Amino acid sequence: MSRRLRRRGAQSKGKAKVIISPVFPETAEDCEIPRPGGGGGGHWAGEAAVDWTCLADDTVVQLFSCLNYRDRASLASTCRTWRLLGSSPCLWTSLDLRAHRCDPDTAAALAGRCAHLRHLRFRGADAAAAVMNLQARGLQEIAGEYCSDITDATLSVIAARHEALESLQIAPDLCERITSDAIRHVAMCCTKLRRLRLSGIREVDGEAVGALARHCPQLEEIAFLDCGSIDETALGKVASLRFLSVAGSRNLKWATASLSWSKLPNLIGLDVSRTDVSPSAVSRLLSLSKSLKVLCALNCVALEEEGSHSPMAFSNTRGKLLLALFNDILKGIASLFKGIVVKEQGIFGEWRSWKTKDKNLNDIMSWIEWILPQSLLRIAETNPRGIDEFWLRQGAALLLSLVKSSQEDVQERAATGLATFVVIDDENATVDPARAEVVMRNGGIPLLLELAKSCREGLQSEAAKAIANLSVNAKVAKAVADEGGINILADLARSMNRLVAEEAAGGLWNLSVGEEHKAAIAEAGGVKALVDLIFKWPSGIDGVLERAAGALANLAADDKCSMEVAVAGGVHALVKLARLCMVEGVQEQAARALANLAAHGDSNNNNAAVGQEAGALEALVQLTCSQNEGVRQEAAGALWNLSFDDRNREAIAAVGGVEALVALAQGCSNASQGLQERAAGALWGLSVSEANSIAIGRQGGVAPLIALARSDAEDVHETAAGALWNLAFNSGNALRIVEEGGVPSLVHLCTSSGSKMARFMAALALAYMFDGRMDEVALVGSSSEGASKSVNFDAARRMALKHIKDFVLTFSEPQLFSMAAASSAPATLAQVAEAARIQEAGHLRCSGAEIGRFVAMLRNPSSILRACAAFALLQFTIPGGRHAIHHAGLLQKAGAARVLRAAAAATTAPIEAKIFARIVLRNLEHHQLEASISSLT
Repeated sequence: MSRRLRRRGAQSKGKAKVIISPVFPETAEDCEIPRPGGGGGGHWAGEAAVDWTCLADDTVVQLFSCLNYRDRASLASTCRTWRLLGSSPCLWTSLDLRAHRCDPDTAAALAGRCAHLRHLRFRGADAAAAVMNLQARGLQEIAGEYCSDITDATLSVIAARHEALESLQIAPDLCERITSDAIRHVAMCCTKLRRLRLSGIREVDGEAVGALARHCPQLEEIAFLDCGSIDETALGKVASLRFLSVAGSRNLKWATASLSWSKLPNLIGLDVSRTDVSPSAVSRLLSLSKSLKVLCALNCVALEEEGSHSPMAFSNTRGKLLLALFNDILKGIASLFKGIVVKEQGIFGEWRSWKTKDKNLNDIMSWIEWILPQSLLRIAETNPRGIDEFWLRQGAALLLSLVKSSQEDVQERAATGLATFVVIDDENATVDPARAEVVMRNGGIPLLLELAKSCREGLQSEAAKAIANLSVNAKVAKAVADEGGINILADLARSMNRLVAEEAAGGLWNLSVGEEHKAAIAEAGGVKALVDLIFKWPSGIDGVLERAAGALANLAADDKCSMEVAVAGGVHALVKLARLCMVEGVQEQAARALANLAAHGDSNNNNAAVGQEAGALEALVQLTCSQNEGVRQEAAGALWNLSFDDRNREAIAAVGGVEALVALAQGCSNASQGLQERAAGALWGLSVSEANSIAIGRQGGVAPLIALARSDAEDVHETAAGALWNLAFNSGNALRIVEEGGVPSLVHLCTSSGSKMARFMAALALAYMFDGRMDEVALVGSSSEGASKSVNFDAARRMALKHIKDFVLTFSEPQLFSMAAASSAPATLAQVAEAARIQEAGHLRCSGAEIGRFVAMLRNPSSILRACAAFALLQFTIPGGRHAIHHAGLLQKAGAARVLRAAAAATTAPIEAKIFARIVLRNLEHHQLEASISSLT
């Protein structure tokens, strides 16, 4: 099964991270806020007639306040009265556009409602450029994220149009195109600014900081996160500063900074986390600053080394709080509450409930709440060595405490931190079990599920992401299911917010790995929700589509769920993805889902349904030519499963499947074992048809199959041996196998493979090749251009027969055979049959021609081939085998009983041939008796 993890995108070009799908739909119509006047004035109907127009205005406004912006706008479009109420200023003091494409037209359409807008959140540089079209000149707070492409011009215009701004935050993504020029413009335009948080600026020079000091007298907080360089001296002159964060910033001169910043008269909070701050600079700040209360220094390597070597180095902090990884952070925060008994683990919750009148303490706690999840998330993303103990001892508890914050961005960042810190290997979807389980033990699962039910869509998506990643761990997945998480995720998958639906689909994907959760997902309506996602979002929205297809792929592996997928329209949806989507991750999961749907040929008709869906086979054949190995592997696997259906087998060949799969096999000698297995398996499935078998041989399919037979993997042995066995039925192909050096490869499989099935089918292929039918063809050669390659056929025959004999003898226990030869007692024969049985051989299905060939082989001059034929027929007719009754019927039609009795009584036959022939006769009698009983009942 496959899983998927979600993390934030890459911080910089030099660091490999999981690539997150584009945060916007391809077109505005796909994910936009309905505009005023749009949509008809429909009405609601229920079991009892309700006159909604009679509701009091304040009740309707309260109803509006419980809705997200999309639903609020939709409801406002139902009638003129509600449109007016939906535009009430109290409903539009804050606006969160992160889940929506906000282009200039959309912003202009919303402008009529935004006269009283005070708080705005958006996502992406394009949305930032559209903000001025809202005409919300009274805006006091702007927060933008995923704005790595935002420019000086855009930020300067935002500042110029919103002079009343008190808080500007463009973080945490790196804004490398922002320069000090834009900061100067912000300072000159937004003189009421109290908080400025920017991330990833290459250089913050003295002029920019000086402009902030001159023009923004009320500026209390600056956060320059992950910046390239900062003028430390200039920052020391912003006298109004109470809180300063330079977390993650580089190239700071700490001797200068510590002296300069310690003189700031109002500085009470300083964050130097994730920097190269020196222990001496920390000591200097703690000793010299008269106002400083809190110094946060998380993941500062030099400081931690000093702390580990000298535990008492920072024991005397002169009444100031030092937050570091080697300290008890929650205990330290609790120490801020002098003279009050508090529970350290619940300190943030107790503070929120007290509503203390101490403004300084409230401001400090709010600031700590904001800086901690920022740094914890960055630490989780980089996952430095030696961090495990911190996460298990206090990091997880910190994040769980912060996720209860009343600050929206703190909650979301903490939830993202929970989603990220458990991941230790993105590529292989590896979650650290201890980290995941510590979240579970600390009550994190019910907490996250409760957050996932929030009316705030941003929090819904981050909580769902955390649940998804944690659910990679089987114990946590069980806890999620037990707490009702499957129903919650299924509901979120129906969200009109793509980001929410995407993360919910990811959660269902990971939960669907567990067999015990598949039925519950189906019962919760998850299958229908996932299929609907594929139809709902266009092919450019790869994140949600990949997760939906991945979850459906896991669910389709279950027989009952596979039927639900088909009933819900999943076949059409998945074929649509395979045909039209150009994103490799989506293609891979769609092909895997189709492969799993087609794997239930004996229990439902999904195999035939997939083959009959317009364009399905052509799409899968085309995907075998993909540049992505995973796509090729899953497409070949789907074609392998589909080839079990007779009509599909011929249809695959008709759309170029033979040529494509031969080319795939030729090119996968250095590929993964999974791709090799599926490439050979698909050719095995197609080669059941004699026409396809001949076509495979003529297209050059023999040589790559021989090469695959030399693989180190047993699964590849089986599929390659199976394909070569089918091909060898045709005399021309048999000759090609000999000419291409296939005899030594099959001999090696026959004697050395760890798979009994591979050894068995290799022996059968060798038996086909040397039962005499190839001799006439060998005189002419298989090549259409001329004579055959120079091969010593006699030597090849002797080698093959010797190893076929050795193979058969490995299933003949001398003492048991002697007993069987002496008495022919049913119990003794049953013991021999059980000892010789190859369990998986019961899944093989032979045609009448193949059974007839084995019957003819019972009369072959070679005693070795006679024994091999009897051994093969024993495997095909053992009671309990999937196709045993079918094979027994073919033997009866061929009049095989007479030949078998002759083989069993032949004086010159080897004992193995005689005993195996007797067992086959006994099997035929068993099946005849069963048929008689069935007819009577």
